[in-house]
Amino acid sequence: MKPTVLTRRADFLAANRGLRVSRPGFVLLARSNEGAGLRFGITVTKRIGNAVVRNRMKRRFRALLRDILPVHGLADTDHVLIGREGGIERDFAMLQSELLAALGRAKDGKGDPPRTGSRKRGPPKR
Repeated sequence: MKPTVLTRRADFLAANRGLRVSRPGFVLLARSNEGAGLRFGITVTKRIGNAVVRNRMKRRFRALLRDILPVHGLADTDHVLIGREGGIERDFAMLQSELLAALGRAKDGKGDPPRTGSRKRGPPKR
């Protein structure tokens, strides 16, 4: 079965309340979607780099997910990959093995501990 793409912001916010598995190149969020099928989304923030770098990272993530999710993805689950700073330089085979390991942890229900709310948010930078 071919996974569908998450497009609505509400779906990304819901996935953020699910299981979180961190890897050096990305963070995987996984959350059950009550029968909506296998779905995925990709997020790469401006902190990672300019548009060229972000788009290259998104293309790599789409290729990863296209290869791995139909076989190893969790059924009826939303999968969201969040790009991290080291992700663009990482070898593609390394990213594949990290994604397989992250999906294995998510299948076992072994996520990373929740983030603390100690991050200070000041006024926006200009």
